[in-house]
Amino acid sequence: MKTLLLGARGAVGRVIAAELLADGHVVIPAGRTAVPGGVRIELPTMDGWRALERAAASVDVVVNASGIEDARIGPSVGETPLVEISATAAYLEQLRESGTNVLLGAGLIPGLSTVLVQALKAAPSDEIDVLVMLGSGEAHGPAAVAWTAGLIGADLYKPAEGGTVRNLTSGLSGVGPDGRTRRYLRADFPDHWLLGRPIRSYLTLSSPLAAGALGVVARLPRLKGLLARSPHIGSSDWHVICINRRTGERLAAAGVGQSVATGVLTALAATRIAGTRPGIVTMDEMVSLEDVLAAGAPAGGALVTLSGAAADAPEVFDL
Repeated sequence: MKTLLLGARGAVGRVIAAELLADGHVVIPAGRTAVPGGVRIELPTMDGWRALERAAASVDVVVNASGIEDARIGPSVGETPLVEISATAAYLEQLRESGTNVLLGAGLIPGLSTVLVQALKAAPSDEIDVLVMLGSGEAHGPAAVAWTAGLIGADLYKPAEGGTVRNLTSGLSGVGPDGRTRRYLRADFPDHWLLGRPIRSYLTLSSPLAAGALGVVARLPRLKGLLARSPHIGSSDWHVICINRRTGERLAAAGVGQSVATGVLTALAATRIAGTRPGIVTMDEMVSLEDVLAAGAPAGGALVTLSGAAADAPEVFDL
């Protein structure tokens, strides 16, 4: 399999490249500066779009881990399958309308989260809460930092409950896979839109101090510039919990290293979609829960651990 990898030098891109190369695939790194064995594609310039079109025509799959969110990438890759790791709902909707063969939302959330939701025993009308913890001790790339900062002072994109919902200003308390109770803040992840189901997503950070600061900044948007300069406190642990409000059933996956997990899952998605013509799909349509559990982390061992049990009704709060 031959993969054109946009953003190969980033925190996630490096993992994707390592995973694919370890499995014997060919990786062509692409970026503003060409590297040995790679190609120069400077997006979003006109020359860059032309270069992308030429390069995409000669590979089996294109992976966008660059952080560039521009729907012109869809028509530029043509019929070649595209794997997109973005979590920005408005961009993913544009990409769905402009692309041909696209896997929308590879990685943790969306990605692993959509796989867990679909594996949960739930009727189509059941309301589902997705609780996400990200590692505040991990040094994330600029795109991830910008995404989080973009939540501040913004409303959710087409929230499942309708109306207007402001990011990070309400939430619920829930119990994580480690047994600890945390406060999760309502956040603009796109699972509800991708799956067309009544899903509400929430975010917390592995450091309670960092999570509390996120809630404070949400009330004082002028301070959001501090996010990029904040120290990396806490662990690199992450988890994703999906809870069916009607039945109380839950599935939870946990691991260490958000960038590593996203990279491994994205590489897995690329191998599944390469050479196919699936149309517009989500992670759960190409990758099963069994695939995820079988995926090995780069350092060896399991990528995620999975648990499931009945859950108490989460306690809802407003900040």
